[in-house]
Amino acid sequence: MSMTTAMTVAPSTALTLPSLAAGSLDSYIQSANRIPMLTEAQELDLARRLRDEGDVDAARQLVMSHLRLVIAVARGYLGYGLPHADLIQEGNIGLMKAVKRYDPERGVRLVSFAIHWVKAEIHEYILRNWRLVKIATTKAQRKLFFNLRSMKQDFTSLGPDEVQHIANTLGVKPEEVMEMETRLSGGDVCIDGSPDEDDERVAPIAWLADQHAEPSQLLEASEVEYLREHGLKAALDSLDERSRAIVARRWLNEDDAATLHELAAEYGVSAERIRQIEARAMQKMRTHLLAAQ
Repeated sequence: MSMTTAMTVAPSTALTLPSLAAGSLDSYIQSANRIPMLTEAQELDLARRLRDEGDVDAARQLVMSHLRLVIAVARGYLGYGLPHADLIQEGNIGLMKAVKRYDPERGVRLVSFAIHWVKAEIHEYILRNWRLVKIATTKAQRKLFFNLRSMKQDFTSLGPDEVQHIANTLGVKPEEVMEMETRLSGGDVCIDGSPDEDDERVAPIAWLADQHAEPSQLLEASEVEYLREHGLKAALDSLDERSRAIVARRWLNEDDAATLHELAAEYGVSAERIRQIEARAMQKMRTHLLAAQ
């Protein structure tokens, strides 16, 4: 994984850090630690050259001399299970942002100014990648995310007194402490299941399915209900009286449906004639219902 990073300092100029390729993390750290630290006078001179002249070489020296700071800060976030190299990469981005915004006249050393930018960039990376679902979005949630585990006395659930103490210390609500502990103690679940699971096991995605709530099925049910209540009545009204009576006696009287011969005797015609009347009536109703959709 190539991890070369660039920062735009002035038009048509860019600062490029050394490549941090896969497998070379140890050598990168050793090289960064061999870069000499700057004296305060050297730092001020380079910062002024960058500010006043857009000197890319000055920016490069300021960044390179502080790479060990990023490595040290990134090491403190290894407990989140993310690659050390990626944490360093994100920290380097924060370092370059700090160098670009550093004001040498404020009387603050670059290391004190840059550490906040480095941590902020690493925090954003962790929150984006630690879980598939975002676990902290508000300011209070972020504060709890990065402090709760270190403030807990052990791995057991928090008691009421401990919850209140953490809430008071961090300036958040006790309810927010409990909510974040629940989020941290949970884990991501693969809703599709895993390929090595037995066929008889039901994947979690099956628990989420609600066939009755699908929009297509709701629309279909609504149309069927409408046709039953309004369309069928309108289709029957389009028939003549005899045809309407024959269809009703044959199809709408489930408990005592009339036969062709019973209707033939009642109307004084043949059973075949009743069948023909029924067939024409059903075709007319079908055409009426299709036109009404």
